[in-house]
Amino acid sequence: MRKVNGRMTAVLLFGLAVLFLGAVAAAGWAFSEEALVTDFSRKNLGPGLPYLFGTDWMGRDMFVRTLTGLSMSIRIGILAAGVSSVLALFLGTLAATMGRTVDAAVTWVIDLVMGIPHILLLILISYALGKGFKGVVVGVALTHWTSLARVIRGEVMQLKEALYIRTARKLGVSTWEIAWKHMFPHLFPQFLVGLILTFPHAILHEASITFLGFGLSPEQPAIGIILSESMKYLAMGRWWLALFPGLFLVFTVMLFDVAGESLRKLLDPGSAHV
Repeated sequence: MRKVNGRMTAVLLFGLAVLFLGAVAAAGWAFSEEALVTDFSRKNLGPGLPYLFGTDWMGRDMFVRTLTGLSMSIRIGILAAGVSSVLALFLGTLAATMGRTVDAAVTWVIDLVMGIPHILLLILISYALGKGFKGVVVGVALTHWTSLARVIRGEVMQLKEALYIRTARKLGVSTWEIAWKHMFPHLFPQFLVGLILTFPHAILHEASITFLGFGLSPEQPAIGIILSESMKYLAMGRWWLALFPGLFLVFTVMLFDVAGESLRKLLDPGSAHV
């Protein structure tokens, strides 16, 4: 019987996580219209058949609304994390390759962003851009790049001292060509893992500012909106309005974390026989 090693387990976990997240995103997109349907003849029904997560005070299916909200959070997370990670790659490489002045400027910006309370900065950016989808995506993207940028900068600083990099520089190869052809292939695993691990932070912060009223608009079936609206009904015993959306949000975040850790193991040669 073949022994299951660490890499096989990582492949399985990564595949299952991606499959589930893709299914949630697709289902939420498909049910986006149904999530807005109201029917007062079925309002305030508890969990059961045919409404697995029950219904709310307007007779809306909470299972469908939860899927739609998670789908929107996943889309926002992917878009914001992608922009944030590309920004981190660019600025981290720029700081490490363009001299002390540029390095000092980028490091100062990183320290400035990290010195401001995260949620406060995210709320200010989102509010300044009019909230909504664009405000949330831009806000999350501009506040989640700093940690990865520091990692990229450190990696590039080490690569600059490598023999093949110094040889290319002496042969007259331009800085940007060295960065693209010789450094980026080495940086790609760190970039990819950092990209995936940014997703859960992006999703949680999107839900947080939406819950506080500074994110997506109230008419959208976002998880933050669902949880915010359900708070006033918990005292009436309608626990299902917050429990299931909250659990699914936590589960989704955990799956992104599992996917990131599994990918890190797959990209690490040392984990081949663990």
